[in-house]
Amino acid sequence: MIYSVLFYTAIIIATGLLFGKIAKYLRLPNVTGYLVGGLLIGPSILNIVKEEALPGLELISVVALGFIAFTIGNELKIKYFKQVGVKPFIIAFFESFIAVVMVLLGLIIYFLIIGKLTNENIRFSLVLSAIAAATAPAATLMVIRQYKAKGKLTETLLSVVAIDDSVAVLLFGIFVAVANSMDPALSHGSVFMQVMHPILEILISLGIGVGIGVILILGCIWFTGRGNRISLTVAAIFLTVYLAYNWGGSSILAAMVLGFLFTNFSSKQEKVNELIYFFTPPIYIIFFVLSGVELKLSVLITVGVLGLIYVVMRVFGKISGAFIGSKITKSEKKISKYLGFALIPQAGVAIGLSLIASSVLNPELGSQIRAIVLSATIIYELSGPLITKIVLKKAGEISVLA
Repeated sequence: MIYSVLFYTAIIIATGLLFGKIAKYLRLPNVTGYLVGGLLIGPSILNIVKEEALPGLELISVVALGFIAFTIGNELKIKYFKQVGVKPFIIAFFESFIAVVMVLLGLIIYFLIIGKLTNENIRFSLVLSAIAAATAPAATLMVIRQYKAKGKLTETLLSVVAIDDSVAVLLFGIFVAVANSMDPALSHGSVFMQVMHPILEILISLGIGVGIGVILILGCIWFTGRGNRISLTVAAIFLTVYLAYNWGGSSILAAMVLGFLFTNFSSKQEKVNELIYFFTPPIYIIFFVLSGVELKLSVLITVGVLGLIYVVMRVFGKISGAFIGSKITKSEKKISKYLGFALIPQAGVAIGLSLIASSVLNPELGSQIRAIVLSATIIYELSGPLITKIVLKKAGEISVLA
């Protein structure tokens, strides 16, 4: 059974290469091709990669996400934040918070209209809406890298998606605490402790990222060979992901902090990052094709009106929230106009939060939230990268030939 993982991995890489090429011919982002290819070979359609094989391939996705987060951290330069100040933080807060509020309002109004605004459905609305804050950084980064996008919108987008997950985790913790406080039978402690939990998760992640980051910076001074430095960097990312997983942190946030620290405080970062750039393509291909494999078309049938409200209101909230945040911070017109459209993708973090949500609500409502989030993931992941490409092109930050 262990050796079958090698077979499936080979199939996944070959599929990614083929559909990435097809996507290029169709002038679509590579990541869209990877996702479609994965969907095609997965259990939903051809069933070449069978569902029982997915647990054995899960580790690859976790590792790939660590590399993606590290790369995003590498893009966050201190000199950039000195220039723009708190702008990305304000924008990230508004685009996350307003997305949550819009979904919550949509759900509450729906339950009011059908006459089912019960305590249980209010708790359901609070928990589901909290997940709307999360944005998937991986697809956004891949589009930016593929088309070599550069400019103010690209810089703001990278910084906002890096901050977004921390804001999402905080908002989710607060909203779940409120939902739990409305049902003592399901309460897991005081509201204060429930709100503190996501803050603790962020602090643990920061601590891990900083600790491993210091080791990586010093290690790259001691080790002089390119092979040694790339090996040390890979080991640092692996260890960061492992510690975050086992110590109750966020592997994405911890790896971002690692990348941020390394790019800003290591004199060797440029050489190492060039090597990482050439090392990671097969990892990214596996990650996105596997993401496509895990998409299940059957869940689309089960979501109904609630799923539609979630999908539409979240997009409206992201766009309007980014617009408001950009206006408050007096950002460039193209940022206020286009940024929200590039924040549509949603995947790993949202799915993880939906699993936590299942433990907060009763089994029926918990499974309904998971179905809604999985369905939204299919829609957002297939449409999001293309929309990101279009808005970056309209903003004049990728080549007109792309």
